[in-house]
Amino acid sequence: MSTSPALPEPFSGIIPPMVTPLSDQDRIDVEGTGRLVEHILAGGVHGLFILGTTGEGPGLSHDLRREFIDLVCRQVAGRVPVLVGITDTSLVECLAVAEHSAAAGAAGLVLSAPYYFPATQDELLSHMLRTIPQFPLPVFLYNMPSHTKLAFEPDTVRRLMDVPNAVGMKDSSGNMTYFHTLREITRQRPGWTLLVGPDTLLGESVMLGGDGGVCSGANLCPRLLVEVYEAAKRGDGARVAELQPMVMRIRQGVYSVGSSGAKVAKGLKCALSCLGICDDFMAEPFQRHGELQREQIRRNLEEEHDG
Repeated sequence: MSTSPALPEPFSGIIPPMVTPLSDQDRIDVEGTGRLVEHILAGGVHGLFILGTTGEGPGLSHDLRREFIDLVCRQVAGRVPVLVGITDTSLVECLAVAEHSAAAGAAGLVLSAPYYFPATQDELLSHMLRTIPQFPLPVFLYNMPSHTKLAFEPDTVRRLMDVPNAVGMKDSSGNMTYFHTLREITRQRPGWTLLVGPDTLLGESVMLGGDGGVCSGANLCPRLLVEVYEAAKRGDGARVAELQPMVMRIRQGVYSVGSSGAKVAKGLKCALSCLGICDDFMAEPFQRHGELQREQIRRNLEEEHDG
């Protein structure tokens, strides 16, 4: 077991949502995982988040999730805090993965609203108030309404801030009005972490008082996202504006290829495969990009490098 360092309050910086390298159905690309972890950490990131949306967490077996948690925690070896996505349709499984994460040396857990059966906001609040105190590690709420069909409304977040084990939130809604509202609310609890999901909103959100980003593009270009964060943190709007087109090119050249609902993970895995870092196998029901899309992403990477 390798123990993550204690979480700072707030937990600020770039915490990439790592893809889960696979070599086949229900089989981890072990060597690729090692290369990817080292590639990301070499960019100067501040933490690592596994088994989230970009990591295809909900599409992986519980056994594989546990194996991956162990593998990544050993590879990271305490160099940065590791957060683990534990969202599940079953509370029992959710708690089991949380316990395993704590035993493996993770530093925190990330939990979205329950999905599949639609819940009311009152039901969401009641569920979280009962559940969060049961977890063995600090919990970050994960607002991902595009996938869960249920958002954490501001008043719900306000109530959950009173739960000692809840320490922060990742907002992937892409709604900056919502983000503004959350920042005003969460200032009431010193040390509460507020992170943004979309790469393209990182600079703006940090300059508005956010604590950093859980940005998928940091799988591919970790140093770029760290530089955006550092510039925004010191209030250097000119440098953020200078870097923003590079961030946009990741979106346009990698995330926007094809029409799959999983095209962010597909594009990133394809790009990482083109760079020789890890396999691009996808968890079912999705498949890796075909040759035409792969060639398009490969050309986009070459143009970005030449530029």
